[in-house]
Amino acid sequence: MEAVLLTALGVGGATVIGAVIGFLFKKISHTFSDIVLSFAAGVMLAAAVLGLILPSVEYGGKYGILITIAGIFAGAVCLNFIDKLVPHLHKLVGADQEAHPNANLGKVLLFVTAIAIHNLPEGIAAGVGFGSGDTAQALIIAGGIALQNIPEGMVIIAPMLAAGVPPRRTFVLAMITGLVEVVGTLIGYFAVSIASAILPFALAFAGGTMLYVISDEMIPETHAHGHERGATYALLIGFCVMLVTDVLLG
Repeated sequence: MEAVLLTALGVGGATVIGAVIGFLFKKISHTFSDIVLSFAAGVMLAAAVLGLILPSVEYGGKYGILITIAGIFAGAVCLNFIDKLVPHLHKLVGADQEAHPNANLGKVLLFVTAIAIHNLPEGIAAGVGFGSGDTAQALIIAGGIALQNIPEGMVIIAPMLAAGVPPRRTFVLAMITGLVEVVGTLIGYFAVSIASAILPFALAFAGGTMLYVISDEMIPETHAHGHERGATYALLIGFCVMLVTDVLLG
């Protein structure tokens, strides 16, 4: 349980680290942001497949493949429903934000809300990993999510400051988005610990949410500013780093 709490704080704290970097530099280049985000996407892709989806098939027994497929689509549909309620991240960052530096405060707060809501299933994915009992895989999953949270924390600072949000309140809002992930991690862990029968579906569900975020949010964002080739290689490097890590820990 202690490891789960520390990891939850680490995953949520990564957003705060990104926010601090955002305060220090304020103007992060698209090249740097896209490379870091793509690397994180590669790490998350490997973590989703190796740490969540394949174990789901294994734990599911006779009907493992069917449970896994159902779980993946359930996770994706859940995030698709969330996207109907809040705007896509890539519509509110990057070039659009630069073109309108004095963005409407309501739009910026909606953007922050979108990040907070997206953080919940990511936290659940980390918690479910620990609930499976495989600490090594759980740490890989949590590491991938934490890496993604750093650039995410970076990009939420400048829009809020440009919209006139006081620096102290901006930092508090960034911390809240990270706290949502801590809550999600604990929810995922306790849900699986209490009802181990749902483990195969829960693993696949968490994997589906991660695949959805990678395809729908992260890849479009990293390919929107003319750095597609570098972003692609960064994703491959991130995937291979996690693949090597999985083999060594296995």
